[in-house]
Amino acid sequence: MCFSPKQRQVLRWWLNKDWETIICDGAIRCGKTFSMGVSFFLWAQNQFDGCQFGLCGKTISSLRRNLLTELLAYLRGIGMTVREKRSENLLIVQFGGHENRFLLFGGKDESSAALIQGSTLAGVLLDEAALMPRSFVEQACARCSVPGSRLWLNCNPEGPQHWLYREWILKARERRTLYLHFTMEDNPALSRQIKARYRNAYTGVFYRRFVLGEWTAAQGLVYDFFDRARDAPEPPEGPFEEWRISVDYGTANPASFGLWGKQGTTWYRTEEYYYDSRKAGRQKTDAEYADDLQVLAGGRSIRKVIVDPSAASFIEVLRRAGFEVVRANNDVADGIRVTADLLRQRRLVLCQNCEDCLREMELYCWEERGDRDAPRKEHDHAMDEMRYFAMDVAGESGGGFAATWVERRT
Repeated sequence: MCFSPKQRQVLRWWLNKDWETIICDGAIRCGKTFSMGVSFFLWAQNQFDGCQFGLCGKTISSLRRNLLTELLAYLRGIGMTVREKRSENLLIVQFGGHENRFLLFGGKDESSAALIQGSTLAGVLLDEAALMPRSFVEQACARCSVPGSRLWLNCNPEGPQHWLYREWILKARERRTLYLHFTMEDNPALSRQIKARYRNAYTGVFYRRFVLGEWTAAQGLVYDFFDRARDAPEPPEGPFEEWRISVDYGTANPASFGLWGKQGTTWYRTEEYYYDSRKAGRQKTDAEYADDLQVLAGGRSIRKVIVDPSAASFIEVLRRAGFEVVRANNDVADGIRVTADLLRQRRLVLCQNCEDCLREMELYCWEERGDRDAPRKEHDHAMDEMRYFAMDVAGESGGGFAATWVERRT
């Protein structure tokens, strides 16, 4: 395997006693995760015997998928003996006469800090550290009390107000931290064609983060690439292979339903229902909304209805009416990324007669304040149900950028 100069720097940084921590950030598919994983195990097996280490991801499943699947095969190939005890979330590694234990942890929410509390570690690797709660990252680092212990963190960029950027990257020198920024050019395994594909996959803030690797703020329109005149055709002619409906439920707030038909690999939003109780001067009941959904379906065979997960009573009404109902994935930030990806790939197409959805597309903006990406809570009802639908489609996909986002965050 050929390593780039920056990857080789990651492989040998621990030979310099001036550094206690390494942080690698940058573009997607830039080679930082794999080289850090190789270096972490080489360091651990070279410097310690009979010690315990931590390997952390957003979830243990994502850690195995993103890091360990490829890495463990490589480690065995260079002579390490690796035994995995899945029921204990444990790796036992032997190499060079040394044997060490590697515990796997998931840092998905604030409660996760309790899982690692009490462990004594000689080092910890945090994969996608920017996706983890600050409490979990700080607890994991605090567990490293063995003399000679070191910290290893990697991530893709988020916003410039993110705590990891402000408290770790901007203060790297005072923390005795080696900070390395990666681009796709630092990964010799990527061909020109693959690099071009990634560059064409994103726009706006996502391009700056995932292709350029910048810690940049989300601002302006959420779907700034969308052009109604270019991207909103008339509904296509011919038969549709399948029909689905996405639902954002509202009583005081507007309710929005989208009817989606599939032709080939593309889902067309061919019709919609939008009811604003404030404008109408009357709130509707669950039963009335269910009747409206039946009208939108228009006698078509609806494969499933993807519904706002908080609408428990409406979900029950729809199930009693005979619909197969799926509770939507309501992760806003990842849902927007996935939706943007599918719109750009034209796997989702909004037809020109979906006037309320198109109106919201031209008004849907990022919130300008805060340390986490969030859209403004206005003009977002059709946007929410479109996002629910996109996450459902991506979750069924066997590949592609959108499916990768869904897998990494689930």
